Amino acid sequence: MEEYVVLLCSLVLVLLLYGAARVSYSIWWKPKWLERQLKRQGIRGTPYRPLIGDMKEFVRLIKEAWSKPMSLTHQIAPRVDPFTLTNMQKYGKISMYWVGTTPRLIITDTEMMKEILSNKQGHFNKPPLNPLILILTKGLASLEGEKWAKHRRIINPAFHLERLKEMIPVFAVSCGEMIEQWKRMVPLQGAWEMDIWPEIQKLSADVISRAAFGSTYEEGKRVFELQKELLVLTFEAMTTLYIPGFRCISIA
Repeated sequence: MEEYVVLLCSLVLVLLLYGAARVSYSIWWKPKWLERQLKRQGIRGTPYRPLIGDMKEFVRLIKEAWSKPMSLTHQIAPRVDPFTLTNMQKYGKISMYWVGTTPRLIITDTEMMKEILSNKQGHFNKPPLNPLILILTKGLASLEGEKWAKHRRIINPAFHLERLKEMIPVFAVSCGEMIEQWKRMVPLQGAWEMDIWPEIQKLSADVISRAAFGSTYEEGKRVFELQKELLVLTFEAMTTLYIPGFRCISIA
């Protein structure tokens, strides 16, 4: 009986050591090896942080950028994607950062971007997404291979130059209605201060409604509200560390 107990304990110990080795390999040794390989190729970037990678810094910079009004300039990168801009300024046009235990490249060199975007051999795959994002939304940005090609062919006609020119009168109607609404809000004498961001969002939604569906923003207001909620949930999923199986655990 004692021999069986010793054998069982030995097996458990071996399994624990094996599990620890696998975890150590995934969390530390493999990411550090990948980091060294990228550095040998001259690609610099943020240092590896176990498990979380650069997620905290990404969220911090986004919150910081969105916490203050945007300056009146066409330089929108500091507002839209401050993390990528900061990384590029610090490490160059081809740099790297970490999503969990996976390194990702940032490529802002125009010629290399053209080569990647025009490549039809399948050498360049999209980075893996948080599975929570795939539950919330499935679109062209997350598709690969034949599915991507099929959806791209479907939407291509909508972006032809001549088709876009036909939409100019629709754009003019939406802009005209917005300006008239603003005029009614301003008193005959005095000034009126307003938050322009929600108004621009409404204008964009109205243009899309008129150009694509022949309706107005007010008619499809509930749909746009739901899309906005979905966007918020998707952003939260992007900034959340995904642990496989965690969503199946119920906490009383």
